[in-house]
Amino acid sequence: MTGTLQEPHGALVERFGTPLYVYDLDEVTAARTELLGALPDGSVLYYALKANPHPDVARALRGDDGRVRAEISSSGELHAALEAGFDPAHCLYTGPGKTTTELGHALDLGVRTFSTDSVSDVRRVGRAATERAVTAGCVLRVNAVNTDTGGATTGIRMTGRPSQFGFDAESLPDALSDLRHVDGVRLTGLHFFPLSNAKDEANLVSEFRHTVAAAVRLADDLGLPLELLDLGGGFAAPYGTPGTRDSYPALRGELEAMLDAALPHWRTGSPLIAFESGRYLTACAGTLLLGVTNVKTGRGRTHVILDGGINAFGGMSGLGRLLPTHVEPAATTAPADAPTVTARLVGPLCTPGDVLSRDLPGPALRPDDVVTVPNTGAYGPTASLLAFLGRPAPAEIVLRGGDLVSATRIDYRRTPVEGAGTPAPARRSAQEPAP
Repeated sequence: MTGTLQEPHGALVERFGTPLYVYDLDEVTAARTELLGALPDGSVLYYALKANPHPDVARALRGDDGRVRAEISSSGELHAALEAGFDPAHCLYTGPGKTTTELGHALDLGVRTFSTDSVSDVRRVGRAATERAVTAGCVLRVNAVNTDTGGATTGIRMTGRPSQFGFDAESLPDALSDLRHVDGVRLTGLHFFPLSNAKDEANLVSEFRHTVAAAVRLADDLGLPLELLDLGGGFAAPYGTPGTRDSYPALRGELEAMLDAALPHWRTGSPLIAFESGRYLTACAGTLLLGVTNVKTGRGRTHVILDGGINAFGGMSGLGRLLPTHVEPAATTAPADAPTVTARLVGPLCTPGDVLSRDLPGPALRPDDVVTVPNTGAYGPTASLLAFLGRPAPAEIVLRGGDLVSATRIDYRRTPVEGAGTPAPARRSAQEPAP
């Protein structure tokens, strides 16, 4: 594409500049509808706010039917969930490093369900709950025994190896004698998350089947209560590259059949069946626009220098984990017949680690061109090195039906410390001066 940006991006870049995130709430709603349609009736879906805690995005995912709840791992995510209207009593607070201060703050705000990873984690929840004369429900996250017992052969394996996440399944029998006598808590179920980003439906079904069998076996063998069974996720969507969300047309029927066989009362909520998703629900709703500030050629390599790098997108890319990022020229001054070149896409930071993509073939770019990075609705600004070098945070624009819903920018300036709670990073108008 040459010349000027197409609407609505052209007007948005003209108004807000770059780097610029654009989130489409229509796409968020479509992903929500599609995933809920692939899951059994009566189940709930936890939205992992780490994927995108923007309140407008989270609010669209919450909906009004009660099927989507918030999965949070910090006081900041809790505040973002509350701003989006989630019920704290239905939030699932996860993570291996929950502090006493954070737990107390969450309990004070009404959170009552915690996913726990160790005996000391459960005890810490219990102390905080006892101090407030309340009872907290604890689901036990389980780290499966071996990777070869799972069903999936695609996706990112999340269990089966030494990990800070979850009780090792083989250690649960010994731990239970302590867990059953922790004041202030009630054991309420099991939490699994064995797989992430499974692209093959048959593999995903096989992994869920293995997880359900493992959960029933553990609950029966150990006499564990099973009021809530969180089976995790694994639903795939592209990240920073072209493509669409994966589709799982057979998943619902397969899940219902395996649950009917293993847990005959699940349809009446005994146990409540839960799933989790973050990236699938938000990735395809986002587009990142970046400006080209310079093009440097030397020693046989072309560097395209952008006004946003790992400070704006893909901080984990700087660790070499999520390369390559794909870009398309959205507006370029280069001639239409300009030759294709192979370039390294880098950001503006003073570190050689600020690389978005290596050896990416594409049309020749020039200073002041604008490029787009597709499928960036998940793991955007808040998963990046946002404050490194103190550059302005990218603006985040939210659209619905093509109309502007909000235009904000995360404000990471230092503020006085006030008490125990840690609110989410402040958002201010995208047109206010950058810090």
